[in-house]
Amino acid sequence: MIQNLARKLPFFYGWLIVAAAFVTMGVGVNARTAFSLLFSPIVNEFGWERATVAGAFSFGFLISGLVSPLLGRLMDTRGPRIVIELGVLLMSAGLLLAPLTSQPWHLYLTLGLLVGGGSVCLTFTGQSLYLPNWFVRRRGFAMSLAFSGVGVGSIILLPAFQTWIEKFGWRTACVVLGLLLFCLLAPLNLFLSRKPSDLGLEPDGDAAHVDGQARPRSNIVDPEWAAVDWTLSRALKTGRFWLLAVGYFTGLFTWYAVQVHQTKYLVEIGYSATLAAWALGAVSLAGIPGQIGLGWLSDRIGREWVWTIGSFGFVLTYVALIAMKTAPTTPLLYAMFVAQGLLGYGVTAVFGSVAFEIFEGRNYGSIFGALSLTSLAGGAAGPFVAGEIHDLTGSYDAAFLLCIVLCFVSAGAIWFAAPRKVRAAAGRIA
Repeated sequence: MIQNLARKLPFFYGWLIVAAAFVTMGVGVNARTAFSLLFSPIVNEFGWERATVAGAFSFGFLISGLVSPLLGRLMDTRGPRIVIELGVLLMSAGLLLAPLTSQPWHLYLTLGLLVGGGSVCLTFTGQSLYLPNWFVRRRGFAMSLAFSGVGVGSIILLPAFQTWIEKFGWRTACVVLGLLLFCLLAPLNLFLSRKPSDLGLEPDGDAAHVDGQARPRSNIVDPEWAAVDWTLSRALKTGRFWLLAVGYFTGLFTWYAVQVHQTKYLVEIGYSATLAAWALGAVSLAGIPGQIGLGWLSDRIGREWVWTIGSFGFVLTYVALIAMKTAPTTPLLYAMFVAQGLLGYGVTAVFGSVAFEIFEGRNYGSIFGALSLTSLAGGAAGPFVAGEIHDLTGSYDAAFLLCIVLCFVSAGAIWFAAPRKVRAAAGRIA
């Protein structure tokens, strides 16, 4: 039935895949992001050190990184249906078990291992393993549209989650979120296929074209590189792989350092808990037009430029946060969430594309899974290092300055990796 529908409506089927990813990202990513709202009540209830609590989030990222190469291999062999449904089961179990927490290791098992580790299957990494296969000319736009579901989900889910915490306690809030995630996402992802050829289609719905109609020109810039049957072992021997690894590690370090500690920081410098929670959601709301617009732009000017714009957005974010310490004003709060969401989240629009255009092939899942080991290690290190720096110095200043430096490192690494020199974005095809 699904195959027949896909063949009759090949163009719309690709966008149906994007719609499913949109909803999955909206719920899945924000279920993980909700840790930031749980951070304060857990610290306040148990009196544990911040680094200990933030370490649970980091531990989940570490586990995500360790299993990413295996996840990529699973995607190559079994496809997205198995991978994403596995993530749904793990995240739901973690949220439903979290209310039993009474010791730090319980937190690391539930919100860390199960929620954080399971999220790799259905969020940015999991979606980036198969979505690029479905589009060539509109790759950046399609992926940014799917990832913009994070913003829509955040403006709905995060304020609701904060309300549940305030009215019913953080334990009940976790149960409600776990049930919502399972009941919505488990049936939604039953129809997924890894690539168009699995259903007799081509990217961008080109199977709908009649025979003899002109096909789009090739976007290959380096035929010799593109002709290689890239395996993980071959990719590991290239400088491009390690440049991408540096870019991903530093990029996610800066992203998740601010995401986990932002709410607590804003409360400490004078903002209300409700306003701080609103700001967290507003960041993702601003990310909706930012991701879509920058994804569209990346199909025209190239992936490196958009990654740079996103990195610069995080630089502005940290500058604003530092300035707020002495002047916690509303304009600076607005500037922070606009820079972080409208610009910074643009990184997600090209997160999968920069690697796919360098190492496209039948083993791409394994290669990207290995790269995700480094990116998720960065996501794990960011919150933990920021928490340690605060515990040691009593301030986030040094952590924020470190992140500013790493933003420049991330952008530079992607430029040197140069996906534009392997496959051009559609708007750059001569």
